[in-house]
Amino acid sequence: MPDPAYALLPADWAAFCKEAGLPTFRAKQILHGLYADRIGDWRALTTLPPALRDRLAAEHPLTLPREVDRSPTGPDGVVKMLLEMADGERVETVWIPADGRVTQCVSSQVGCAMHCAFCASGQLGCVRSLAADEIVGEVMALAKAFGRLPNNIVVMGMGEPFMNYDAVLRALRVLNCQQGLNIGARHITLSTCGVVPGIERLAGEGVQFELSVSLHAPDDALRSRLMPVNRRWPLGELLPACDAYTAATGRIITYEYTLVHGLNDRPAHAQALIRLLRGRKARVNLIPLSPVAEFDGRTPPHADCLAFLDALLKAGIHTTLRRSRGRQADAACGQLRLRNQEAKHGPATQV
Repeated sequence: MPDPAYALLPADWAAFCKEAGLPTFRAKQILHGLYADRIGDWRALTTLPPALRDRLAAEHPLTLPREVDRSPTGPDGVVKMLLEMADGERVETVWIPADGRVTQCVSSQVGCAMHCAFCASGQLGCVRSLAADEIVGEVMALAKAFGRLPNNIVVMGMGEPFMNYDAVLRALRVLNCQQGLNIGARHITLSTCGVVPGIERLAGEGVQFELSVSLHAPDDALRSRLMPVNRRWPLGELLPACDAYTAATGRIITYEYTLVHGLNDRPAHAQALIRLLRGRKARVNLIPLSPVAEFDGRTPPHADCLAFLDALLKAGIHTTLRRSRGRQADAACGQLRLRNQEAKHGPATQV
């Protein structure tokens, strides 16, 4: 079976050239063509002999996902794009410009099996995981569409990255490596809903990727209502794993906390969150809810968000309040795919 080009690291290309009896500089030419020139066809890489280009086309195909839909671009420039893979499955990726820089949010699975209450990605379940080349392909497809590479990558789109650990890590290593897209490790963020084995495994990888953990509630009872993953790995297991990760890597974890009006945004919730995180090396990112049709929660008034922020800051916890962006772009994860799916087949049936 052909090994897709976008899944291969520099060491893989060096091994390919050695096996083929080629000089080592050919591997550098291949990598330069893929990621600096961003060729879409091996025939365009004219620095290589024709026979080698033919072999590469046969053994290491260049396949990019196809754009099938995109949300209207709002005044903030955010664009959500629906990409179709070679087998017809579709995922979302988001282009987020700000201050001359661009962050791209990529997906790791087609759908999601984690069923967080306010996430549209899980409404249709998880169809399959993405391969490493498909994840890299999301980045290459948008680079082609917008004429530039992103400065930052966040794996916060559809899917749970740690349920597709090997493919995600390989893709991020391709994006990070100097001869690949050379996106700095500290400009790459992995986001998990709290899969403890993945956190533990990442701690031993020797990488400097950023890690964020979706928290969304300060106690097990409420968190289990919002995030079924908490029934498997409750806070008593999750937070010690996060502490161990910070101790092993020196990296401070960001805890994502979506504010839902009347559900987890009251002063008592802020104080409970302070008790939970006090003394820990942690950052908190407060996110006003992006409404999802399948979840009846509402976005809190801005004053309530500011009050929650103020309580955490006064307690000495490094906290930011995310500015609402991308509402015109079906901001909540999975909405564009769900809308397309329902247009084809009708509303999803909940079971």
